[in-house]
Amino acid sequence: MGIFVVVTSVILANNAQFGGAILLRNLAYDIALSVRQAQIYGISVYRFGSSNFNAGYGMHFDISSPATYVLFADAVAVNGVYDQGELVASTDIGRGYQITALCATQNGNESCGYNTLDVLFKRPEPDARITARNGSGQSCTENPIQCKESARIVVTSPRGDTSSVVVEAVGQIGVQ
Repeated sequence: MGIFVVVTSVILANNAQFGGAILLRNLAYDIALSVRQAQIYGISVYRFGSSNFNAGYGMHFDISSPATYVLFADAVAVNGVYDQGELVASTDIGRGYQITALCATQNGNESCGYNTLDVLFKRPEPDARITARNGSGQSCTENPIQCKESARIVVTSPRGDTSSVVVEAVGQIGVQ
């Protein structure tokens, strides 16, 4: 009986770890699918508001709100980043999972620690316009020199496991 209890305990402990890893991977895929949805909206003729068919669509990530990310339509200020009045959908991350780092690559060098990350898609190109900032400053749309080559959104589980969603400037979206 004692051996049975020990074996069962080991199996249940490993099952909980495996389940947490699966939930983390699913969350990363959900974020990647949300970015893909923004890409589809951005290159199609998806209307924002009553008559705006020219809006670019994007995803906004803010490290100060690590359990939420936003799908937005760049239709108010048309500056390539999320502004008030441009919200299409907001997604909350639950169960203690959160976005812990926003990274971007420029000139082949990746750096993390950005406060905000905006990934914008605008017709007719499937390419991403990636803006990573610490505070205010020009966006990729306003100043093409600010455009990043890729972005990485790092998601962490309550146990400390991590997974990443990578968005390339050419429009490729993947999970690592």
